[in-house]
Amino acid sequence: MTAAMVGWAHMPFGKHAEETVESMIVKVAVDAIHDAGIAPEDVDEILLGHFNAGFSVQDFTASLVLQADPALRFKPATRVENACATGSAAVHQGVRAIASGDARIVLVVGVEQMTTTPGPEIGKNLLKASYLKEEGDTPAGFAGVFGKIADGYFQKFGDQSDALAKIAAKNHKNGVGNPYAQMRKDLGFDFCRAESEKNPFVAGPLKRTDCSLVSDGAAALVLTDPVTALGMKKAVAFRGMAHVQDFLPMSRRDILKFEGCSKAWGEALGDANLALEDLSFVETHDCFTIAELIEYEAMGLTSEGEGARAILEGWTEMGGKLPVNPSGGLKSKGHPIGATGVSMHVLTAMQLTGTAGDIQVKNAEIGGIFNMGGAAVANFVSIMQATR
Repeated sequence: MTAAMVGWAHMPFGKHAEETVESMIVKVAVDAIHDAGIAPEDVDEILLGHFNAGFSVQDFTASLVLQADPALRFKPATRVENACATGSAAVHQGVRAIASGDARIVLVVGVEQMTTTPGPEIGKNLLKASYLKEEGDTPAGFAGVFGKIADGYFQKFGDQSDALAKIAAKNHKNGVGNPYAQMRKDLGFDFCRAESEKNPFVAGPLKRTDCSLVSDGAAALVLTDPVTALGMKKAVAFRGMAHVQDFLPMSRRDILKFEGCSKAWGEALGDANLALEDLSFVETHDCFTIAELIEYEAMGLTSEGEGARAILEGWTEMGGKLPVNPSGGLKSKGHPIGATGVSMHVLTAMQLTGTAGDIQVKNAEIGGIFNMGGAAVANFVSIMQATR
């Protein structure tokens, strides 16, 4: 155990035109510090996860966290970015700062404001998480990138439309109980499966219900060392973690395998001295339903090409042998890029401390998190367990 989460905060994700990047940062930073029961002056280092890529005019944002309290002035603050895995990159950087002895208490904030950007610009900004030299002209933007992946998967392993619709329906059903979710509506399998005016095809075989939401939001957490954590009112420890970075161009790898994801899971579980079956649940990166399907295979839940079994046979449902995305995932909760990874860690900590309310997994003891940037380029896995 290298570090533990001892406090956290999460605002509802959605459309927040009345908020700014700064106001959302301040809100969750204040709440996380209070939740941890520390004083602002106790913070040794600040890390901000903020993708931006054009969503915010203000592009130098690390010091905005200092707006939360004057006592944070002169604390080292750094903005961290790794595409859609930006939040987890900031969390892992915080863990490393503590493990190295450079900091005793670290404040990590993740934020993004996307909905105030015009639609065409949103697509352009998101496509910056791909290899523009080869993929920059992809129709439908980043959805088009995953539409190509889905097309390739269908060609190799057969039509998986039922499985994708089941994943979407599962995550929307789970999200109903999540007070932080952007869309708290059980859409049902039939709606997700059928093309309709409200659920048109977006890219390849992917329909609107296969794509995560454009969101605003923020989340924050406080990290400390294991000894200090013992004196806190609650603590959720990092049993294992891994960061694996793969080639950016999809042309340089087999995009249907998510090999970086697989390697990250292997390293993190090895670090924790655990097997996948030891986990109580997983929060995984379902930016598109095809991503969650392939991630079942990459994490070792099924063999290659058989990911559909996990959802069609109910393995990943609440109450299944490995619930996946009890929070509703990015599909229901929303995906404010820089906040997503921090959100995953916060919601996992809530599960492990028995405070997840209507999305609580029964007897949750150990949780796994997978957050990725781009098409399985930046791959982060955390294995978490409550110690207090």
